[in-house]
Amino acid sequence: MTLEEFLVQTQSEVRSMVSDRMVAGTYLKDEAAFSDVVMQHMAECGMTFDPRVLHIERTVSGSKLKLNGYAVSDDADQVDLFVTLYDGVDAVQPIADADVVRAAEQCLKFLGKSADGKLVAAIDPSDDAYEFSLTIKDCYEDLEQIRVYILTDRQAKTRVFKPRDVAGKSVRLEVMDIERLHRHWSEGKPRDELVVSFEEVCGSPLPCVYVPGENEEYDYALTAIPGATLRLLYERYGARLLEANVRSFLSQTGKVNKGIRDTLRDAPERFMAYNNGIVLIADEASLARAADGSMGLAWLKGMQIVNGGQTTASIYFTKRKHPDIDLTRVRVPAKVIVLHSHNPDAEELLISDISRYANSQNAVKVSDLSANKPFHVELEKLALSTYCPDGTSRWFYERAAGSYNVMLAREGTTPARLRQIKEAIPPGRKITKTDLAKYVQAWGRKPQIVSLGNQKNFDRFMSDDDTVTSVIPDVSRYKHAIAQTILFRTAQKIVRTGGFQAYQANITAYTVASLSEIAGSRLSLDAIWQKQGLSSQLSGYISNLAARVNDILRDDAGARQVSEWAKKDECWESLKASSLPPPPADVPEISRSHA
Repeated sequence: MTLEEFLVQTQSEVRSMVSDRMVAGTYLKDEAAFSDVVMQHMAECGMTFDPRVLHIERTVSGSKLKLNGYAVSDDADQVDLFVTLYDGVDAVQPIADADVVRAAEQCLKFLGKSADGKLVAAIDPSDDAYEFSLTIKDCYEDLEQIRVYILTDRQAKTRVFKPRDVAGKSVRLEVMDIERLHRHWSEGKPRDELVVSFEEVCGSPLPCVYVPGENEEYDYALTAIPGATLRLLYERYGARLLEANVRSFLSQTGKVNKGIRDTLRDAPERFMAYNNGIVLIADEASLARAADGSMGLAWLKGMQIVNGGQTTASIYFTKRKHPDIDLTRVRVPAKVIVLHSHNPDAEELLISDISRYANSQNAVKVSDLSANKPFHVELEKLALSTYCPDGTSRWFYERAAGSYNVMLAREGTTPARLRQIKEAIPPGRKITKTDLAKYVQAWGRKPQIVSLGNQKNFDRFMSDDDTVTSVIPDVSRYKHAIAQTILFRTAQKIVRTGGFQAYQANITAYTVASLSEIAGSRLSLDAIWQKQGLSSQLSGYISNLAARVNDILRDDAGARQVSEWAKKDECWESLKASSLPPPPADVPEISRSHA
């Protein structure tokens, strides 16, 4: 798919999202829809955390502020801000650097006014911007990384700008334009952007032992990467440098390993002897002569760390907290696997296996490495083979990030064929792994876990032995999972259009969990699958239930932020003990007799 065709497809997806919201009774700006599409993609490929759309555009103390979304790390020590320049163009057009910088400045001013408390002081607590601005104010001193992403449907000349200083913090500026987005989606491997020239960052190729593979799958090399180089790469690429399963593990643990920190501070020259090293994969490698005449690695393209993520992150964050540490004496042993597979599925399976076997020797549980867990593989197969009751359409389970768009690019060889595919499997029927975890956990009466955020909820979903993931799904379980998806997404639309000013994600999760608590097995998931939707009676009941849930959450939270209160077991216990409205007798999906 060409860049021009991809742009048209993206604009179509944006307009469809806007149209769907209008049908549901709510207004969504094109700019907000585009922001949502791009931010979700960035989250799926590890460029950001759990993004939220939040449109803010106003003037405070003479400064124009703008924000379209944000994402905060689970530990609240990293924050990403998104500001969007959307024009709705159907032909590839350039955008001037001056326009990009202007938008970035407006976002930086939002950050600055939030950090110093001026924005919180200037707006009402009921304002959509209040809670997030207060969060920035409260955690600003502890933030270790701040990034501003400028999102645009035009083609940018410059994609990385010089970092800016805001209230004593260095803020990185990056552009996600339509060309960069196209490259991610069409290739299906955002790691292609991860290119390192050791000649540039080290001054010379890295001396290595290079071993050609005995088959066509891979070659490998053994080397030692300077600690300063590893720190630089993590600074440049962040969590994208880490394979998704490793990112999942790191989100459950601390970033800085105490032993690594102490070695860096007290005995950096012994790091090579003490550390197990890292394992990384690359799509391409180039060899050249090192300074001593030996063979060396000149550069790697498509690099990603599959084992040793904690080592890498610990070096980066320890250096940030202790600038006096000398990384010039630190070397990290590394095994580099250069892939040659021409089969994307086989390649991703190999990467997952490398990650699984490498990490199983350390503290990472195999259950944490979920990309190819039988549950997800079988669910993907069921999605491909199970048609909706109309006999023509299907849902799409995106086991691998970006696979939906890869499928469109691979099979949509003509405009007519692409249109047919999107009619049979529309974007609105795509489900990611983190989506599914959210829907199933909410129906499974764990709204406090869902409220922790997509990644932490997914981690719990995969690690709990008593969850559905321990059982290989069959057609019936698959249909029930789709029904839970429909139920949650409908509740989400109802909450979004219900006049709730804030905490919509928490209200939705607790409303679905409350419905499950009240109706349980009396609610027919089979009926929802058959209808591929909810009756007007059930939708009306969900609306009433959501209003009551909202009142209870706010009352019980007291002086606490509702979003923080919603993460606690006590919140769910309190809500279950409250008086909730029973379902009307005319809801067709709910039987009157108890199972």
